[in-house]
Amino acid sequence: MSEWRTPLTVLGLLLIIAGAFLLSIPYIIKHVPTLERLEKLPTILLYVYRKDSFFFITSPILLIVGAVYLIWLLIRLSR
Repeated sequence: MSEWRTPLTVLGLLLIIAGAFLLSIPYIIKHVPTLERLEKLPTILLYVYRKDSFFFITSPILLIVGAVYLIWLLIRLSR
């Protein structure tokens, strides 16, 4: 096993990447389109649910991929 693939090194790299992402969130938010523009996207790409001051935004494609992956894992573990 290569030295850079040790579990602690991989964990450290993941934490560095996560930290960089968290630090960049304020800059990303400044450039994100407004909610009204997001609602114009096709429903299969992005689903926006509004009720009073509650917003729920998800991607149906991501939900489908996640469900297929979960089913695949369950089938694989049941063997």
